[in-house]
Amino acid sequence: MDIQALQQLVVDALEDIKAKDIQVIDTTRLTALFDRIVIASADSGRQTRALARSVHDKARAANVEVLSIEGEDSGEWVLVDLGSVVVHIMQPAIRDYYRLEELWTPGSAPRPRPGGGTHA
Repeated sequence: MDIQALQQLVVDALEDIKAKDIQVIDTTRLTALFDRIVIASADSGRQTRALARSVHDKARAANVEVLSIEGEDSGEWVLVDLGSVVVHIMQPAIRDYYRLEELWTPGSAPRPRPGGGTHA
């Protein structure tokens, strides 16, 4: 499956379970480890797990290998590794704290953190 089709499969799987603020970051020029990062928010631990399961199930149905799923125990941040696409499903407070978009988007300036300081 080409990267565009896999990216769309992931986004569709997230939209099916009502993920919020889905962002896709092209990392082909930033790392050789993977081609895309998909970041999405969920309202609860139950929803993060359901979103991860949706991505897993749609990937497996399309014969895409799921290398691992991490973080299902707490449900605050679940990562689904599909090799060329890494999916991060986070509750809003965790997403705001780690700000992965800023880490992986070239040229983005760090925003001030609550309580002072910045995070790059």
